[in-house]
Amino acid sequence: MKMKPAATYELLVDGVGQWDFTGNFVPCELLLTGDAAFPVLVSPEKQVLIAVSHYGKGRMVVVSHEEILKNPNFSQFLRNAVDWLRPSPEAQVGVHRSLDPLSQLLLRSSTKVQPGVGLSASLGVYCTDAYDDAQAEELVHFVKGGGGLLIGGQAWYWASQHGAEKVLFEFPGNRVTSVAGVYFTGNTVGPGIFKVSGKIPKIPLIVPHGANLSQDVELLLNGVSELDIVTGGVPSPLLVHGVLAFPLGLDRSHRCFLAAARYGRGRVVVASHEGQLCAPKLAEFLLNAVHWLDAGRQGLVGVAAPLKGLCSLLSQEGQKYRVSALTGDMSVYCCPSHSNQETEKIQAFVAEGGGLLIGGQAWYWASQNQGQAAVAGYPGNKILNRFGISILGMNLKADKYAALLPGELPRHYHFRQALSLFQRHVDKEEALRAPLADWLHRLGQDCSAFLRIPAEDCPAYSSLHRILLKVLRRGGIPQVSKKNPIKSNSKEAALLCLATQLSQTMTDCAVLVQKPTDGVCTLPSSSPITLEIDGTNTGGTAWMSTGLYLPDGNTAVITFPCMATSAGLQVQIGCHSDDLTAAKELKRAPMVIRKCQVSCQKQSVSCLWGGLIYILVPGGSQLGKVPITVEGAVKVPYFRLGETCKCQWLDSIRHYLAPWAELATENIILTVPADTIRHIENPEPLLILWDQIMLAIAELAAAPVKFPRPERIVTDVQISAGGCMGSGVARIGKLGGPWLLGGWAMTGGLPPLSEGDYGFVGSWARTSGGPSPPLPPAVPPPAREMRSGHGALPCSPHNSCWRVGSGNGGLLHSAFGWESFIQNFSEYQTLCHVPADNDSKMDL
Repeated sequence: MKMKPAATYELLVDGVGQWDFTGNFVPCELLLTGDAAFPVLVSPEKQVLIAVSHYGKGRMVVVSHEEILKNPNFSQFLRNAVDWLRPSPEAQVGVHRSLDPLSQLLLRSSTKVQPGVGLSASLGVYCTDAYDDAQAEELVHFVKGGGGLLIGGQAWYWASQHGAEKVLFEFPGNRVTSVAGVYFTGNTVGPGIFKVSGKIPKIPLIVPHGANLSQDVELLLNGVSELDIVTGGVPSPLLVHGVLAFPLGLDRSHRCFLAAARYGRGRVVVASHEGQLCAPKLAEFLLNAVHWLDAGRQGLVGVAAPLKGLCSLLSQEGQKYRVSALTGDMSVYCCPSHSNQETEKIQAFVAEGGGLLIGGQAWYWASQNQGQAAVAGYPGNKILNRFGISILGMNLKADKYAALLPGELPRHYHFRQALSLFQRHVDKEEALRAPLADWLHRLGQDCSAFLRIPAEDCPAYSSLHRILLKVLRRGGIPQVSKKNPIKSNSKEAALLCLATQLSQTMTDCAVLVQKPTDGVCTLPSSSPITLEIDGTNTGGTAWMSTGLYLPDGNTAVITFPCMATSAGLQVQIGCHSDDLTAAKELKRAPMVIRKCQVSCQKQSVSCLWGGLIYILVPGGSQLGKVPITVEGAVKVPYFRLGETCKCQWLDSIRHYLAPWAELATENIILTVPADTIRHIENPEPLLILWDQIMLAIAELAAAPVKFPRPERIVTDVQISAGGCMGSGVARIGKLGGPWLLGGWAMTGGLPPLSEGDYGFVGSWARTSGGPSPPLPPAVPPPAREMRSGHGALPCSPHNSCWRVGSGNGGLLHSAFGWESFIQNFSEYQTLCHVPADNDSKMDL
């Protein structure tokens, strides 16, 4: 059974009082990559001196100088290390003859030791130095099969003899340890007595490893001046986050569409769409990629069946290839990224020296798996994340882009480099300057994406999460509002993105909250609140209001009956689901809702920004009434037509101190700032009017009077698209505007609609008889003539005047009456083979 990293660390440092590096030896710094390796000791200068990792079924402990393996000052740690490395208590420990002092040290602790022996299958653990790679393959397969390896050495002397740029990929010890994501570097570490950390130390963000990755870029882009990725498919951007990963192609917004990486002894090239791997326009690059991945072996190239289009290019170059799944005799393997069936096999292939050419887009997967992060769940990323490259669940423009110049690699955007500059900028409060000033918007979005990779029990990711948390605490959460907007390419916007996504990874967001931002000054109710939600839903996923609000940074505990824990329910905090990530200016945080799956009877959920509490009920649910109990929330002003007592509303409900209120009928729910409704003594006239509007919409659409689920209108300080409203599970409208809660509604009157009102109501909803409503001010004069019946119809519905609603009523209504629309809409609902593009739909 695989031990959790935290438990491994505790075992390894058990009884270790301090780390004494004052002896007559100079250790080297270790570099950690991938997701399996983590440090046991990091110096105050943030250099790794001792690390552990897994590979296959086995384990590895790597120390930064062989003298550590001989020094009595480390005896307790060494005994702990051997105990952890042993696959069983009875396993024999073999020690290389160069480490006789280690044999004596272990024998004194009654460990079964075979001193001065070579590697053999009878051993459970083998201890050796890092200076001979004659048995590198045997050692790798020993660990892969379940053995434990204790290995030590330093590479700074080797670097002085052979060159620092060769250490990572040619130093003998790295031929073994790199498969598990641990490298010896040519950097030295100063002496000292170091404290034992209370938990796993953080992995350094940047390590000067000496490898010349610009040379790799030069080989990959040799003879390539332009990268034309217009191949008939829509690509997804790549997130390049590994220490040894690097971009090969960037668009004008610093989004990556081609990348490569070194991992273990192997190499990887990633394309942002599988079509790029067979594209004639990219032939020069693809041949370069295959040659680089082959690393001079002139071996067999394996091609997965979906990429058979690549074979003609390989054939023209005289390259040996075979169309098949991955086999052990291949030097390079080419495949799309849409499957993770061979994840471990492919990862081992690369780690042990193979070359991988892989590509695919993840935006379609994301569209089919709403609510899931492609960076974590997309099949290809289960392979690629370990190599430090991930495919994101969005799209970028397929276009022609200039190839990167090899010598400029350090000046091009890379997630770790940008984050390192940002950390320094925040820590030292330096003035913002290039290149960070140009990278901030991309960095904020990439931080959000990276933080969606689950970090639990993975120190490589949790370490970066801790670094990001430290940056946020240092920089603080910016105050943002309509009166205090922030630009998307600013330090404040990056911190907002960081705060938003970091909070999504936490079970308790209280540590992030610096001061109230929502105006809720009261504490949550001290006693649990019990209510029922409707668990029956015949439509799509429905938001069921609880009438409760979670103050920002607090945690609610919601108790469900047993039958609800496996019914696909979710808890959602917040109703402002619009994602403002792409906005050029922010008036609120880009994402302010929090969702979690109901997987246990007592479900805890926390939200940095606070928000109304909803239970999301999936379509087809037949749970009936579901009783729930909520702790840690406050009541909101909530009125439901026909159910809420008007006296209670007048006396108490409207005065509840939550910042948001909800007014509901059977077919529509209005979510508005609570301050805008506290003066309303009786919401019934308003809701009766909205009920009439919804009935009119249903009549016009020839649809059932009762909607499958209530429509929702949510007012927001900023929306992602449109002048007034955006659509979705809830229609998002801007704050303000007379159409939602104006005084006219209290008396049942219906005023002229302004331009913004057409987002939801529009002329279609005005079916109560009488003249057509006036046009919005933005409609141009020709359309006004058409609307009043005085002008000829100038062109097809593609004309812009139709797009703003001028063709919706007016002329057609005057000529044919509403009944003709109802008949047409009834027929629309039975149409088959409806075209997919918008213009064709409009023509139809």
